[in-house]
Amino acid sequence: MSGSGDKVLLITGGSRGIGASVSRKAARAGWNVVINYVSNDEAAKALAADIRQAGGTAEIVKGDAGTEEGIASVFAAVDEKFGRLDGFVNNAGVVDFPSRVEDFSWVRLERMFAINTVGAIYAAGQAARRMSTLHGGQGGAIVNISSAASRIGSPNQYVDYAASKGAIDTLTIGLAKEVATEGVRVNAVRPGIIDTDIHASGGLPNRAAESADIIPMRRAGRADEVADAVLFLLSEQASYITGAILNVSGGR
Repeated sequence: MSGSGDKVLLITGGSRGIGASVSRKAARAGWNVVINYVSNDEAAKALAADIRQAGGTAEIVKGDAGTEEGIASVFAAVDEKFGRLDGFVNNAGVVDFPSRVEDFSWVRLERMFAINTVGAIYAAGQAARRMSTLHGGQGGAIVNISSAASRIGSPNQYVDYAASKGAIDTLTIGLAKEVATEGVRVNAVRPGIIDTDIHASGGLPNRAAESADIIPMRRAGRADEVADAVLFLLSEQASYITGAILNVSGGR
């Protein structure tokens, strides 16, 4: 999407993994990129520095995408710095250690759904409000990051994660219809097993490599392969696409 000009893109959870790949590719495509992160200052600063060194525009904003206050502070920073929002990648998310449903703790479930579902729905609403022509916005595009887990269910591993992403699929369809006449497109990408450090945070650092046999393409995906799908859905090439959920999962 070359020539995005002064368009502003916010990516939650944008400092690592898929979010970082989206940030880099979007900046190269001409977006002013706002990278949200929650704790890793070094990763966020290094990513922004790399983008600027390559000639792009990047800002970082710290904020917990699993809380109302964190999300409000992130959007306030975008308002203050740019005064507009044209694209939003709803990417912040967490997994937990493999477990059966019968062993899930209340604390685990609250954390999972606060970040992956409640926070994501609230953030999508904040983005839609700023983009919608109904509220004086100039239109825009939202891309939610779901997961192939929403279809598979992830038994004996992360059924809670899968359920939290199933809600994102439903959000995508419903919100897309809600704002379809207001200049806002809403789509989702469902990554499969992607080689990022999210697996290590869930106690399975080798999951990507060890999962090749269950993927029809016989390999894990790369973060940049997911990012390419996200950039397409953000772009004018996808101008008649809304409410779509694109599998980027190697056929799984």
